[in-house]
Amino acid sequence: MSDTKQLGAEAQDGINRLYRRYAAWLDRRLRAHVDADAAADVVQETYIRAAPYALDDIRHPKAFLLKIALNLVRDESRREGRRRRDRESQRPPEAEAAPQFDQVLLEQVIRSMPQLYRDVFVLSRFGGMTYPEIAQSFGISVKTVEWRMSRALEYCASRLDL
Repeated sequence: MSDTKQLGAEAQDGINRLYRRYAAWLDRRLRAHVDADAAADVVQETYIRAAPYALDDIRHPKAFLLKIALNLVRDESRREGRRRRDRESQRPPEAEAAPQFDQVLLEQVIRSMPQLYRDVFVLSRFGGMTYPEIAQSFGISVKTVEWRMSRALEYCASRLDL
């Protein structure tokens, strides 16, 4: 027994056209929020959620698809937050002190890092941007981004005694 419904030929054709036209664009947009595998999953789920809508009723397809996708990402983030809180509530308080100290130490190291290195490091590690995206945003070469990132990592390693 299945709770899914079959789409008519016209609706199926509409959703297929919508998918072919915007799936790659949506995947690229989502990679700023989630990793590549999760982005692909969200794109698929987005089209499943969009299937019941008539293509003629969608005036702004990109906005429509992006709204569905970002809602899916937020929902998953909330679920993960609840799971994490549940796991943490079962952990003894002593286990929390070491990671908090490490986080504060890393934050201090990043703040003391030279601006050139820090910008690249933060965008790559915390912003989820690729080296070519960072290079484009700063108007520099990918090689320069790689060089700055290696210097940032060296800086962190020397300050954290790694």
